[in-house]
Amino acid sequence: MKKIVFHLNCLERGGAERVVTTLSGQFAAHGYEVYIATEWQGEDEYETDPRVKRVHVGFTQKQERHNRIRKYADRIVNLRRFLKETKPDIVIAFARKANYRALTAAIGMKLPVLISVRINPIGYYDFLSDKIQIPLLFRRAAGCVFQTPDQRDFFPPYVRKNSRIILNPINDKFIGNPIPEKREKVVVHSGRLVDFKNQLLLIRAFEKVHQKHPDYILKIYGPDSFDGTKEKLEALIAELHADTYVKLMGGSAALEKDMRNAAVAAYSSDYEGMPNALLEAMALGLPVVATDCPPGGPRMVIAHEKNGLLVPVRDEDALAAAINRLIEDRDFAEALGKNASQIGQKASSEVIFEEWRSYVEEIWNSSSGMQK
Repeated sequence: MKKIVFHLNCLERGGAERVVTTLSGQFAAHGYEVYIATEWQGEDEYETDPRVKRVHVGFTQKQERHNRIRKYADRIVNLRRFLKETKPDIVIAFARKANYRALTAAIGMKLPVLISVRINPIGYYDFLSDKIQIPLLFRRAAGCVFQTPDQRDFFPPYVRKNSRIILNPINDKFIGNPIPEKREKVVVHSGRLVDFKNQLLLIRAFEKVHQKHPDYILKIYGPDSFDGTKEKLEALIAELHADTYVKLMGGSAALEKDMRNAAVAAYSSDYEGMPNALLEAMALGLPVVATDCPPGGPRMVIAHEKNGLLVPVRDEDALAAAINRLIEDRDFAEALGKNASQIGQKASSEVIFEEWRSYVEEIWNSSSGMQK
């Protein structure tokens, strides 16, 4: 039985964490021995498949008292010790720090490390420390999974040459739902309340929509990220006296029911990898509008005016105009939604799992050949 170790910081609700939770369960269901090695336990985490072994490789109580430099070394040592004990066939790391940790911990071990970039590289992989670590460590990666071509093309040729672009898997509960015969006068948004999703822009744009369509309301679903965004949103709603038509709904485990009857789904991010929330809204058959944010996630899945609308980043007027267009031209909106729902066939959990499994098996075969 092949052993797989996924490594990331924690399983707190977020895009990368959801993908790891989904993939680990699928690998386990297909007969692999699967571990998730995390640095800490989050307050609100995704539940893992019972067949997946969750392992803590973060600080011990003694290590918690160490200084910053020693803590950096402690993380590497802890992960390396676990890998030596477990002897996996591959490590799959998710996100920046976990990528560096896994590659460093596996030095000197005949162990392929598959890394994954989950965010816009500009602003996250272009610090001085990255300019040092990428040439030193990313050369050692057995492969890399990107979400978009723009992500991939940021990195040097030696990273790009053995890489794959793989969409995020859509939870099956969002796929195959009937399109409602009648829509509610609601615009919906889903996603963590966090600065880069720019829900402030969405509220300001919707204020303009509401002036033309006072019978429509905006519902924003998503948990607090505790970065101060929720408080800013509440302050803006109060400033606009918009509490009757802009609602912060909190997190929901039933978005496929909460959102499916909405007239429009709107996404306002300044940047992000591949927005799960957008994929889910499209799979539900919702007419969607999204900012064409870097590194190109929405542009990968939305063909403008065919299965959704794209607007420039941070363009409040363009976002408002696009929402108004979908509200006012319902035949056009429904045609977009029907076309959008086809994303469910392209990015179902089983389809995306098979893409990952094929890539992992290819890495194993290549690694076995090199070791002979």
